[in-house]
Amino acid sequence: GIYIGNNEVIHFTRHGQEVGTGTVLDLLLVSSGPARSHVPCATCVPPEEGHGVVLSCLDCFLAGGVLYCFEYNVNPAIFVAKLRGGTCTLATSDPPETVVHRAQYLLDNGFGCYNVFKNNCEDFAIYCKTGLVVLDQLTMGQSGQAVSLIGGPLAAVLSAPLRLVTSNACVMAAMAVGVYCTSRVAADIGMRTDVVKLEVEDLTRRLSLGVLQVLNGGPSPSLPVS
Repeated sequence: GIYIGNNEVIHFTRHGQEVGTGTVLDLLLVSSGPARSHVPCATCVPPEEGHGVVLSCLDCFLAGGVLYCFEYNVNPAIFVAKLRGGTCTLATSDPPETVVHRAQYLLDNGFGCYNVFKNNCEDFAIYCKTGLVVLDQLTMGQSGQAVSLIGGPLAAVLSAPLRLVTSNACVMAAMAVGVYCTSRVAADIGMRTDVVKLEVEDLTRRLSLGVLQVLNGGPSPSLPVS
């Protein structure tokens, strides 16, 4: 989510049902997003139909959870040391006024359809902070948590042939971790070569014209406030 001041956060949800969907991903990913409350809040703005960008007060956003700060422009060594994805990026953040403008513009105009792997709450926050989107076959997405979710099992699969070379469990584990860390670095928005910087007005125009295609998906990974 993007904190805009006055105890308010703008964030991207799956049509207001970011958590509590009862899927496997809800069990794997601990969300810091707001739980749906039966008590109406005067500050929080419910999402429009087909529009998942919402304004929440900080208390509703946390829903009793812990506040985490997503880090930008981190040292590569620190990035690799943080084995869990979705906590930091190598990319540099833009000035606060630019970040808040993007978030407020997307609150009014939307951020496309929610997709857990290609267009989730982390993608929203990273775009607001950096203005960067990944353009790969007319899709968009840069979520570190989604990469982390896939990268772990993928690293295990890719390191499986190493059993033919060594039977040492420690060596195999170290190599698997190496593959996992390498995949995270290569997939980070700050390292990828298939990224472009788009003005928020251009982004929403392309989304409305279907030039950028995002698929509707499942529940959200966790996202700290930026």
